Amino acid sequence: MKRMIIDLLMTAALVLLMSYSLLGEAAHEWIGVAMLALFVTHHVLNRRWFRGLFKGKYTPFRILQTALVLLIFAGMIGSAVSGAVLSRYALDFLPIQGGRAWARVVHMLCAYWGFVLMSLHLGLHWNMMLAKMRKTTSETRTWLLRFVALAVALYGIYAFAKQDILNYLLLRNHFVFFDFDAPRIVFYLDYIAIMGLFIFIGHYLARWLRRGKKDIQC
Repeated sequence: MKRMIIDLLMTAALVLLMSYSLLGEAAHEWIGVAMLALFVTHHVLNRRWFRGLFKGKYTPFRILQTALVLLIFAGMIGSAVSGAVLSRYALDFLPIQGGRAWARVVHMLCAYWGFVLMSLHLGLHWNMMLAKMRKTTSETRTWLLRFVALAVALYGIYAFAKQDILNYLLLRNHFVFFDFDAPRIVFYLDYIAIMGLFIFIGHYLARWLRRGKKDIQC
Protein backbone atom coordinates (compact mmCIF):
# COMPACT_ATOMS: atom_id res chain seq x y z
CA MET A 1 0.00 0.00 0.00
CA LYS A 2 2.82 2.42 0.90
CA ARG A 3 4.53 1.79 -2.44
CA MET A 4 1.28 2.32 -4.34
CA ILE A 5 0.67 5.68 -2.62
CA ILE A 6 4.20 6.82 -3.43
CA ASP A 7 3.80 5.74 -7.05
CA LEU A 8 0.44 7.54 -7.37
CA LEU A 9 1.91 10.74 -5.92
CA MET A 10 4.89 10.50 -8.29
CA THR A 11 2.55 10.04 -11.25
CA ALA A 12 0.49 13.09 -10.27
CA ALA A 13 3.64 15.17 -9.71
CA LEU A 14 5.04 14.07 -13.08
CA VAL A 15 1.98 15.38 -14.95
CA LEU A 16 1.93 18.62 -12.95
CA LEU A 17 5.62 19.25 -13.61
CA MET A 18 5.00 19.22 -17.36
CA SER A 19 2.72 22.28 -16.99
CA TYR A 20 5.63 24.52 -15.96
CA SER A 21 4.37 27.91 -17.16
CA LEU A 22 0.74 27.15 -16.38
CA LEU A 23 1.55 26.53 -12.70
CA GLY A 24 4.17 29.23 -12.27
CA GLU A 25 7.87 28.92 -11.44
CA ALA A 26 7.52 28.74 -7.65
CA ALA A 27 4.94 25.94 -7.73
CA HIS A 28 6.96 24.08 -10.36
CA GLU A 29 10.08 24.20 -8.21
CA TRP A 30 8.37 23.01 -5.04
CA ILE A 31 6.63 20.17 -6.88
CA GLY A 32 10.03 19.28 -8.36
CA VAL A 33 11.53 19.09 -4.85
CA ALA A 34 8.61 16.89 -3.76
CA MET A 35 9.10 14.70 -6.84
CA LEU A 36 12.77 14.19 -5.96
CA ALA A 37 11.86 13.25 -2.38
CA LEU A 38 9.23 10.77 -3.66
CA PHE A 39 11.73 9.35 -6.15
CA VAL A 40 14.30 8.73 -3.40
CA THR A 41 11.61 7.18 -1.16
CA HIS A 42 10.48 4.94 -4.03
CA HIS A 43 13.99 3.57 -4.46
CA VAL A 44 14.53 3.12 -0.73
CA LEU A 45 11.33 1.03 -0.61
CA ASN A 46 12.55 -0.95 -3.62
CA ARG A 47 16.17 -1.37 -2.43
CA ARG A 48 15.78 -5.16 -2.72
CA TRP A 49 15.80 -4.72 -6.52
CA PHE A 50 19.17 -2.95 -6.39
CA ARG A 51 20.65 -5.65 -4.15
CA GLY A 52 19.78 -8.23 -6.80
CA LEU A 53 21.11 -6.16 -9.71
CA PHE A 54 24.13 -8.42 -10.28
CA LYS A 55 22.38 -11.67 -9.43
CA GLY A 56 20.41 -14.06 -11.57
CA LYS A 57 19.83 -14.36 -15.28
CA TYR A 58 19.07 -11.33 -17.45
CA THR A 59 16.00 -12.07 -19.53
CA PRO A 60 14.94 -9.64 -22.32
CA PHE A 61 12.35 -8.15 -19.94
CA ARG A 62 14.89 -7.69 -17.16
CA ILE A 63 17.36 -6.05 -19.56
CA LEU A 64 14.72 -3.55 -20.66
CA GLN A 65 13.57 -2.96 -17.08
CA THR A 66 17.12 -2.37 -15.86
CA ALA A 67 17.96 -0.05 -18.77
CA LEU A 68 14.83 2.02 -18.08
CA VAL A 69 15.57 2.28 -14.36
CA LEU A 70 19.15 3.42 -15.00
CA LEU A 71 18.08 5.92 -17.65
CA ILE A 72 15.37 7.31 -15.38
CA PHE A 73 17.89 7.53 -12.54
CA ALA A 74 20.32 9.45 -14.78
CA GLY A 75 17.50 11.70 -15.98
CA MET A 76 16.41 12.48 -12.44
CA ILE A 77 19.97 13.43 -11.49
CA GLY A 78 20.12 15.67 -14.58
CA SER A 79 16.78 17.26 -13.67
CA ALA A 80 17.80 17.81 -10.05
CA VAL A 81 21.19 19.36 -10.86
CA SER A 82 19.88 21.57 -13.68
CA GLY A 83 16.84 22.48 -11.57
CA ALA A 84 19.10 23.59 -8.73
CA VAL A 85 21.03 25.83 -11.12
CA LEU A 86 17.80 27.35 -12.48
CA SER A 87 16.04 27.67 -9.11
CA ARG A 88 14.83 31.09 -8.02
CA TYR A 89 12.55 30.02 -5.17
CA ALA A 90 12.86 26.59 -3.53
CA LEU A 91 16.68 26.35 -3.74
CA ASP A 92 17.63 30.01 -4.12
CA PHE A 93 19.79 29.74 -0.97
CA LEU A 94 22.34 27.60 -2.84
CA PRO A 95 25.51 29.53 -3.80
CA ILE A 96 25.25 28.79 -7.52
CA GLN A 97 26.47 31.32 -10.07
CA GLY A 98 25.89 31.17 -13.84
CA GLY A 99 25.27 28.06 -15.95
CA ARG A 100 21.62 28.87 -16.65
CA ALA A 101 21.94 28.48 -20.43
CA TRP A 102 23.15 24.84 -20.35
CA ALA A 103 20.94 24.05 -17.35
CA ARG A 104 17.78 25.11 -19.21
CA VAL A 105 18.59 22.78 -22.14
CA VAL A 106 19.50 19.86 -19.85
CA HIS A 107 16.39 20.42 -17.72
CA MET A 108 14.10 20.40 -20.74
CA LEU A 109 15.73 17.29 -22.21
CA CYS A 110 15.59 15.38 -18.91
CA ALA A 111 11.99 16.48 -18.27
CA TYR A 112 10.57 15.19 -21.54
CA TRP A 113 12.63 12.03 -21.73
CA GLY A 114 11.89 11.40 -18.06
CA PHE A 115 8.16 11.73 -18.73
CA VAL A 116 8.30 9.18 -21.56
CA LEU A 117 10.63 6.74 -19.76
CA MET A 118 8.70 6.85 -16.48
CA SER A 119 5.46 6.21 -18.36
CA LEU A 120 7.05 3.21 -20.08
CA HIS A 121 8.32 2.03 -16.69
CA LEU A 122 4.78 2.23 -15.31
CA GLY A 123 3.60 0.20 -18.28
CA LEU A 124 6.12 -2.56 -17.59
CA HIS A 125 4.47 -3.13 -14.21
CA TRP A 126 0.88 -2.37 -15.15
CA ASN A 127 0.11 -6.09 -14.91
CA MET A 128 0.30 -5.80 -11.10
CA MET A 129 -2.47 -3.19 -11.13
CA LEU A 130 -4.53 -5.27 -13.55
CA ALA A 131 -4.11 -8.38 -11.40
CA LYS A 132 -5.64 -6.55 -8.43
CA MET A 133 -8.48 -5.22 -10.56
CA ARG A 134 -9.33 -8.65 -11.99
CA LYS A 135 -10.13 -9.90 -8.50
CA THR A 136 -13.02 -7.45 -8.23
CA THR A 137 -13.93 -6.93 -11.91
CA SER A 138 -16.14 -9.03 -14.17
CA GLU A 139 -15.10 -10.22 -17.63
CA THR A 140 -17.37 -7.63 -19.27
CA ARG A 141 -15.80 -4.78 -17.28
CA THR A 142 -12.34 -6.10 -18.11
CA TRP A 143 -13.05 -5.84 -21.83
CA LEU A 144 -14.56 -2.40 -21.31
CA LEU A 145 -11.38 -1.28 -19.55
CA ARG A 146 -9.32 -2.64 -22.44
CA PHE A 147 -11.41 -0.61 -24.86
CA VAL A 148 -10.93 2.51 -22.73
CA ALA A 149 -7.17 1.88 -22.59
CA LEU A 150 -7.04 1.57 -26.38
CA ALA A 151 -9.07 4.77 -26.79
CA VAL A 152 -6.72 6.64 -24.41
CA ALA A 153 -3.68 5.33 -26.30
CA LEU A 154 -5.13 6.40 -29.65
CA TYR A 155 -5.90 9.87 -28.32
CA GLY A 156 -2.40 9.87 -26.82
CA ILE A 157 -0.94 9.56 -30.32
CA TYR A 158 -2.88 12.67 -31.36
CA ALA A 159 -1.90 14.53 -28.18
CA PHE A 160 1.77 13.55 -28.67
CA ALA A 161 1.74 15.27 -32.07
CA LYS A 162 -0.41 18.18 -30.88
CA GLN A 163 1.90 18.98 -27.96
CA ASP A 164 4.97 18.69 -30.22
CA ILE A 165 6.62 16.20 -27.86
CA LEU A 166 8.94 14.65 -30.47
CA ASN A 167 10.59 17.99 -31.22
CA TYR A 168 11.20 18.54 -27.50
CA LEU A 169 12.68 15.05 -27.13
CA LEU A 170 15.05 15.69 -30.05
CA LEU A 171 15.77 19.29 -28.96
CA ARG A 172 14.52 20.65 -32.27
CA ASN A 173 12.69 23.24 -30.15
CA HIS A 174 14.53 24.77 -27.21
CA PHE A 175 11.48 26.59 -25.90
CA VAL A 176 8.23 24.95 -24.82
CA PHE A 177 5.01 26.47 -26.17
CA PHE A 178 2.00 26.74 -23.87
CA ASP A 179 -1.41 27.76 -25.15
CA PHE A 180 -2.60 30.07 -22.37
CA ASP A 181 -5.95 30.60 -24.11
CA ALA A 182 -6.89 26.91 -23.90
CA PRO A 183 -8.43 25.54 -20.67
CA ARG A 184 -5.82 24.00 -18.38
CA ILE A 185 -7.84 20.80 -18.13
CA VAL A 186 -7.23 20.22 -21.86
CA PHE A 187 -3.46 20.40 -21.31
CA TYR A 188 -3.60 17.93 -18.42
CA LEU A 189 -5.87 15.55 -20.31
CA ASP A 190 -3.45 15.63 -23.25
CA TYR A 191 -0.50 14.72 -21.05
CA ILE A 192 -2.46 12.06 -19.18
CA ALA A 193 -3.33 10.55 -22.56
CA ILE A 194 0.32 10.70 -23.67
CA MET A 195 1.29 8.97 -20.43
CA GLY A 196 -1.46 6.43 -21.11
CA LEU A 197 -0.04 5.82 -24.59
CA PHE A 198 3.39 4.90 -23.22
CA ILE A 199 1.90 2.87 -20.38
CA PHE A 200 -0.05 0.97 -23.05
CA ILE A 201 3.14 0.43 -25.10
CA GLY A 202 5.11 -0.61 -22.02
CA HIS A 203 2.43 -3.03 -20.83
CA TYR A 204 2.12 -4.92 -24.10
CA LEU A 205 5.87 -4.83 -24.69
CA ALA A 206 6.32 -6.39 -21.23
CA ARG A 207 3.75 -9.08 -21.99
CA TRP A 208 5.58 -9.96 -25.20
CA LEU A 209 9.03 -10.01 -23.56
CA ARG A 210 8.07 -11.91 -20.44
CA ARG A 211 5.97 -14.69 -21.99
CA GLY A 212 5.32 -16.40 -18.65
CA LYS A 213 8.66 -15.59 -17.01
CA LYS A 214 8.86 -13.93 -13.58
CA ASP A 215 11.23 -11.03 -12.88
CA ILE A 216 12.01 -8.85 -9.90
CA GLN A 217 9.90 -5.68 -9.96
CA CYS A 218 11.13 -2.15 -9.29
